[in-house]
Amino acid sequence: MARLIICLTGMPGAGKSTIAGALKRRGLDVIVMGDAVRAEAARRNIEPTGPNLGKLMLELRQKNGPGAVADLIEQQIMDSKTDAVVIDGVRSNAEIDRLRRHGRLRILAVHAAAPRRLDFLSGRGRSDDPKTRDGLDERDAREMGVGMSDSIALADETISNNDTSIDGLVETAHTMILRWMRE
Repeated sequence: MARLIICLTGMPGAGKSTIAGALKRRGLDVIVMGDAVRAEAARRNIEPTGPNLGKLMLELRQKNGPGAVADLIEQQIMDSKTDAVVIDGVRSNAEIDRLRRHGRLRILAVHAAAPRRLDFLSGRGRSDDPKTRDGLDERDAREMGVGMSDSIALADETISNNDTSIDGLVETAHTMILRWMRE
């Protein structure tokens, strides 16, 4: 059976990384698309601020096509020894198309309202996380500009992170992924 590629998509701060971290602790391989962009920034000696990483992401897509960030993680996928790989942070249909080459693909969209997302992001501590609603709106606009809404629309399943506990969110995602793995 072909490897299962599990794409997590959703707006910044919706809970994708929370789910990915829990799945990693449960034995699944996890690849974070944002880490690939941060690694590229480090290679270029670019300070990893939100505006800088956003500009780099757009530059990569302009130069190498809209699936460019998926290309950055291709070797990690091929090196995985597991039957299922979680890709945290898929942002466009072009990335989805590139990832499809590596196995059967399922998309899980995570949704959360802007105030909840801002609370999470402002406390997370990444250098590129917005700290204000204006900053979140700016980042959301950039993400929507590269096709985020399209990847969300293609989701096989959507879960809400508005009124649930972290444990509930993770358990819902894990149950869904186990079902996909059995298909």
